[in-house]
Amino acid sequence: MRLIIFDFDGVIADSERVANQVLAEGLSGIGLATTVEDALRLYLGRRWRDCQAAIEERHGAPLPEGFIERQRAAVIEQLSRGMQPVPGARAFIERFQAAPRCIASSSTQEWIAAGLDHMGLAHRFEHRFSGHDIERGKPHPDLFLLAASTLGAAPRDCIVIEDSQTGVMAGVAAGMLTIGLCAGGHIVDGHAERLTAAGADHVVTSYDAVAAIVEPLLARG
Repeated sequence: MRLIIFDFDGVIADSERVANQVLAEGLSGIGLATTVEDALRLYLGRRWRDCQAAIEERHGAPLPEGFIERQRAAVIEQLSRGMQPVPGARAFIERFQAAPRCIASSSTQEWIAAGLDHMGLAHRFEHRFSGHDIERGKPHPDLFLLAASTLGAAPRDCIVIEDSQTGVMAGVAAGMLTIGLCAGGHIVDGHAERLTAAGADHVVTSYDAVAAIVEPLLARG
């Protein structure tokens, strides 16, 4: 059985630019000068608890009380104005709707559910896995291996679609075919090269290119 494993932010939801802009502004506001490019480079694809540890190490102090809650509220407020899918994501999901699939994301279950509902894609993803529900998040392979074992797929038969270095590293470490996707609004110069360096089997700039890779694999079963 071929199983398609999607990351969420930056692969299904075009949310990374907004989220990291809010994070950069928040960190700069507490005296830790950070650009959106810095935030994307340092924190993209990682679950919040791992980001927090890295931020506090850079900052040399714990985050101020209420910082996380304010960040979460600001991101939700920004994206509630109109979270959109990554270009081509909806058409790809519908084209391959018969294929087994799931989401395996560093985001929380609540965030994934809210985003899918907002974009009208909740009915396309019955199975969702969050990095907050396991001990080790990406770049460790645990989340992808959990998804595969739960759904009865061998790692060698899984196709991972990721947009971050940490996600690509996790897919490769899990022994899965890993596609680095550079189609979201957060992609900057050099991102494709970083995904290649992280070990991606393919690096593409559109869902049409993903489809060209996936379709013959699914046809072979």
